[in-house]
Amino acid sequence: MAKVLQPASRDALAALTERLDAHVDGASARDLTTTTDELFAVARFLDGERGIQRLLADASSPEEGRADLVRRLFGQQLSASTVDLVVELARKRWSKTRDVVTGAEVLARQAAVAVAEKTGSLDEVEDQLFRFGRILAREPELNSTLADTATPVEGRVQLLDGILGDRVYPVTATLLRESVRLPRGRHLDVVAEELAELAAARRDRSVAKVRTPVALTPDQESKLAESLGRMYGRKISLQVELDRNLLGGLVVQVGGEVIDGSVAGRLAAARRSLPS
Repeated sequence: MAKVLQPASRDALAALTERLDAHVDGASARDLTTTTDELFAVARFLDGERGIQRLLADASSPEEGRADLVRRLFGQQLSASTVDLVVELARKRWSKTRDVVTGAEVLARQAAVAVAEKTGSLDEVEDQLFRFGRILAREPELNSTLADTATPVEGRVQLLDGILGDRVYPVTATLLRESVRLPRGRHLDVVAEELAELAAARRDRSVAKVRTPVALTPDQESKLAESLGRMYGRKISLQVELDRNLLGGLVVQVGGEVIDGSVAGRLAAARRSLPS
């Protein structure tokens, strides 16, 4: 489940996202790739430095003092645009100390998704993240191994790279690799689902999770997305998963709402309606 931020941190992250979007508009995919790598490096650094976290999240200290600390730490190590983003992160008010790390990580993820947008691979990246998450959900031992911080991180990254090979886009690999490097108590199947939703949100779409007993044709997927878009009043991105147990029909989940039009669902409803 995605981390739920309290109001101050939500406001801080919303403002930082606007700042990042302004950078994205004028940046090339190559520039954004640098921004992505640097922001992930900042998130990893902050995750291991509790004292720095506390200093940056201390709302009682002057904003410029926190900004100067960032410049001293990163001014010679990172590009000017990334330093500006991290300076703004330091100036914000955060509900909890650890939210500083979350803020840096979320910005890095958003920058990565923006790279996919710039290179025209956003649809494919979203689909790859979703499908890899489903694979891990069916492989609990592998899922646990990738999240096991008791084992060396580079060994886990090498395991992930061996699984992915060259079958995914660089943005997909980066997002999953960085999630292994910074697990923070999360399993990769859950993180992959969150990342797929982030990719969908980049296109200003909502995600509809569709379970079907048979594969849908591209035309069927297009018509279903259009129908759901009319129903919800916004663009819908489909994440389709095969589920032979449904027998027929579809189960569609958009947010917390579930539309069960499956044969199995109708049979279950009929059984519930029978007199006991």
